Amino acid sequence: MMKAFEVVSHPIDTQVYADYVLRPEAGAVTVFTGHVREWTNGVRTLYLAYEAYVPMAEKKLAEIGQEIEEKWPGTRAAIAHRIGELQIGDIAVVIAVSSPHRRDAYEANEYAIERIKEMVPIWKKEIWEDGEEWIGGQKKKPEGART
Repeated sequence: MMKAFEVVSHPIDTQVYADYVLRPEAGAVTVFTGHVREWTNGVRTLYLAYEAYVPMAEKKLAEIGQEIEEKWPGTRAAIAHRIGELQIGDIAVVIAVSSPHRRDAYEANEYAIERIKEMVPIWKKEIWEDGEEWIGGQKKKPEGART
């Protein structure tokens, strides 16, 4: 059963989240997907490994959803982030937002991805041809955090 704000270990079906936010009063639905890319600053990525403190991550994703509803009345959001090993082209995150008007849906969607990077305890390790590194605001997973 899909939750509106979840961390998953399986491939993400974006349509499930778009369908969740769609409703009769919504004139716009935006769906953002973040994918694993092969090249970053001239370095070839082989794959990414995501880890998360799942209960807290899902709580923070829901908080972002609440923030969106408060900032853009009439919106509805759903967010899923995948953990585990992801290959080139795989979807790491989906954010679906519906709104009566397109501008709010676009703005809320962009807001969501920035807030995810700021506050959600999900860690990304990039594995390259010649090494690996934890990327993002938290370079490595803190002690005591669980996957």
